[in-house]
Amino acid sequence: MKLPKMLSLVVALSTLNVAGAAEPHWTYEGKAGPEHWSELTSDFHICHEGKSQSPINIKDPIEGHLQALDLAYHTSAEKVINNGHTIQVTVDEEDDFVLDREKFTLRQYHFHTPSENQINGHTFPLEAHFVHSKEDGDLAVVAVMFKVGKENPALPPLIDAMPKQENQQVTINRQVNLRDLFPEDLHYYRFSGSLTTPPCSEGIRWLVLKQPVSLSQAQLDAFKQALKTTNNRPLQHLNGRMIVE
Repeated sequence: MKLPKMLSLVVALSTLNVAGAAEPHWTYEGKAGPEHWSELTSDFHICHEGKSQSPINIKDPIEGHLQALDLAYHTSAEKVINNGHTIQVTVDEEDDFVLDREKFTLRQYHFHTPSENQINGHTFPLEAHFVHSKEDGDLAVVAVMFKVGKENPALPPLIDAMPKQENQQVTINRQVNLRDLFPEDLHYYRFSGSLTTPPCSEGIRWLVLKQPVSLSQAQLDAFKQALKTTNNRPLQHLNGRMIVE
């Protein structure tokens, strides 16, 4: 089945550099950094012109009495990829959840350090983005914040397989319990946003979990060592958008 355009962009995010496909070289600093993304190609114009860009500082939410997410992940991780922009894990696309009476299927998840979104002005040391899509390509991202504390039991298989060099991917041969990457309390903040990387496409349903999960300092250092630099886009203006909880 041919993937819709936006979904193709997200699925390809982990493999563009690995496969050697032609894409304007963008980074998180310097002349190809976030403030210059829209100058690299016309395909990235939304990064500058968009009015619903991510990430944001989550504050002053509106009470919408949102029910906690109903997540029952059981999928196995397939490969972990270091594409120079993030550490990303591909999955076998078996897990889904219902949002707005529509089914969204988990496609991949990846990590940013430090966090891209803030909660009440607070930046976390690590943020995971679980990217889901509908069959028509509409996207929903479930974001989880991490704080330094106890070792997270789900991370060792990922860290052990994590490529230390850019443009490499490694098959994961151990079971990853995704539930340990989520807090017990699955209540969340919701807003409309965008991809946080070029082409910064908008219309993304963002669900940022309120409660963080823990990882050890050694686990955080492993991510930093593999990435070699921070990979968080600066905060974007809210432009009148509502944040609901």
